[in-house]
Amino acid sequence: MHTESDVPKPVTPASTYRLQLGPRFTFAAAGAAVPYLASLGVSHLHLSPVLEAVPGSAHGYDVTDHTQVRAELGGEAGLRELAGLAREHGLGVVLDIVPNHMAVPTPLRLNRPLWEVLRNGPDSPYARWFDIDWEAGGGQLLLPVLAGPVESCALEADGEVLRYGEQEFPLREGTGGLDLPELLAAQWYRPAWWREARTSLNYRRFFTISELIGVRVEDPEVFTATHAKVLELVRDGVVEGLRIDHVDGLADPQEYLRRLRSAVGGRCWVVVEKILARQERLPPNWPVAGTTGYDALHRVDGVFTDPDGSAELAQRYAEKTGVPPWERTAAASAREVLTGDLAAELAALERLAGPELKEAVTELLIAYPVYRPYPGDPEPAPQALERAAATAGAAAVAGVRDLLLRDPAFAARFAQTSAALRAKSLEDRAFYRYAPLLSATEVGGDPGRPAVPVQEFHSYCAALERNWPASGTVLSTHDTKRSADVRARIAVLSQAPHLMDGAAGPDPQLAWVARQTALGLGEVPQAAPRLAEALLKAVREAGLRTSWTDRDEAYEAGVAGYAPQPLDLPPALAGAARANLLGMALLHLAMPGVPEVYQGSETEYRALVDPDNRRPAEFPHRALARLDAGGAPRDPAEEKLALTAALLRLRRDRADLFTGYAPLSARGPGAEHCLAFARPRGLVAVATRLSHRLAGAGGWRDTVLPLPPGRWAPLTPAAGANGPGGDAYEGEVRLAGLLGALPVGVLLRTG
Repeated sequence: MHTESDVPKPVTPASTYRLQLGPRFTFAAAGAAVPYLASLGVSHLHLSPVLEAVPGSAHGYDVTDHTQVRAELGGEAGLRELAGLAREHGLGVVLDIVPNHMAVPTPLRLNRPLWEVLRNGPDSPYARWFDIDWEAGGGQLLLPVLAGPVESCALEADGEVLRYGEQEFPLREGTGGLDLPELLAAQWYRPAWWREARTSLNYRRFFTISELIGVRVEDPEVFTATHAKVLELVRDGVVEGLRIDHVDGLADPQEYLRRLRSAVGGRCWVVVEKILARQERLPPNWPVAGTTGYDALHRVDGVFTDPDGSAELAQRYAEKTGVPPWERTAAASAREVLTGDLAAELAALERLAGPELKEAVTELLIAYPVYRPYPGDPEPAPQALERAAATAGAAAVAGVRDLLLRDPAFAARFAQTSAALRAKSLEDRAFYRYAPLLSATEVGGDPGRPAVPVQEFHSYCAALERNWPASGTVLSTHDTKRSADVRARIAVLSQAPHLMDGAAGPDPQLAWVARQTALGLGEVPQAAPRLAEALLKAVREAGLRTSWTDRDEAYEAGVAGYAPQPLDLPPALAGAARANLLGMALLHLAMPGVPEVYQGSETEYRALVDPDNRRPAEFPHRALARLDAGGAPRDPAEEKLALTAALLRLRRDRADLFTGYAPLSARGPGAEHCLAFARPRGLVAVATRLSHRLAGAGGWRDTVLPLPPGRWAPLTPAAGANGPGGDAYEGEVRLAGLLGALPVGVLLRTG
């Protein structure tokens, strides 16, 4: 008979620390960082994918073998050794897993299931692993791997394989002696020019990346085969938590998560990478702790954005660049991506729907207001139906709606295509085209409404604490276009729109993006080449003058010239950037949820997605040791480090403090510039927002913050301490005093 004490308690990390593994940062390198990370105060290491991947992969999302831990990282022995070392220091391990896709690697035989499908076709036992439309391909799987048309490429048979440069393809049994044209026609695959993928691809892929083939984890046998090693690591206690990558790519996310939850038990912490639109909520019946936290990122960023200034920036941007408003830019980008980059996916849906519903399928996908629908949803959002019907006709749209409700295969493919469309058209196109305020163009953001009112932030936090208290929260990730500290600097422009008057050049849109990016990055090592590389990515993603697949080399040659010399913010605004940097860190670490610190971002971390987010981590262990020894912070980077360590240690050592949520309202002339809340068990967090505007209005003056009952003393992060110190307050505190040295404050109840 089991007693209540025999039931394993669910693991909820106090915080996680993301480590990007790769050939340049292995399990051994992560192990060397464990003592520092334990001293910082985190409770769990969060590791990027660890299963076998394409050789040399810098990220690991291109999985080739689900049964093996990646040898380049140190293999399974190395992972288990890292987990054991972490355990000795009081840390657990959270693993990032990739259920949606596998690599189409070079060499292809590294992906054994795909290799067997190419050899044996639809009769292969592995054919069920992948979404392949054999009929659409005339009985062959299109492989868009050639540099040009097949007749211009040197393919040759060699024994049991077909060779093309370094690539090999398996030959169907009995076909090795045929001449080349007959041999190619006899295979279960068709090697093709990579450009054919856009219109003729007949397998599901990850977004528009043909090198990543979708996996059918909705099949129980495929789930078992692809998750056996991960589940073993969970059962053995090596792993205590899982991050599920791109859950929206799955046919039925809820059913997948139910199967996963059943397999890992109730103890394992599970969060999903799920992008929620501003008005969207995570389905309440998903058996997870919550999301990875992009929804929190948007709210934290938004409360440090001035609504009036951001509106002025939007007006200036439109006048200078001629780029249409956000809604029109987003819709135009969606139509371009759907009918261009995703033409093959659209064609597959149209074949399922029939010719009379083709236009309605297109219009409903473009009009869909969130990333995707889910099985069991009553019907598409009414506003999407109305907008689609305006173009395609009410009867046709009603036909698609009915098809979604009664045909599970069509509904799943529609949902998967919708998720890919939203990601590619918003995150990877419209966010690069519509740039009045670049800090707002982040995953899950709303560039058309970048500012988040304080009350909306409080409502979000209260709902998070009530419904998903163990959800992840983030500010910087391996995918953020700009790290939190770059965004903190750019957000200052919403308080000083005139700073954009210096954006000039023949391409005004690029000049605007270049100036904001330069101000965000500031005077840092290798700023010029990093900025140039980021701008090249920006123009290719925007697709206005050049693109990844159709490059205008003459235009691209001039892009680097738009990268100004390293720019720093004027002194008057440097203080506002400091207030944003520290305020964002404070809210993230004190609000509800499980905060994740991206590698190196415990101190000031200025990074752009390319080329910065894949570089090995640098850990400020010497600075932390100096602060712990009683040294005072010497700059905003060390102020952030001290604040981060103090709050992470509190979360680890006094988890009870971080329950409940109660907004606090200041009183006085500067009240609107104070964002404060209490965690009712004994913690108050206070941040300064829009500090440049506050200074211009005369500062805090006699503004006060009423406090909950009790005696309150400031946390003293300046010396890395995790206890109260200094003056004690009862009833209320004058903000001019509390926030005199730092633009943020943390109070602990002492009685």
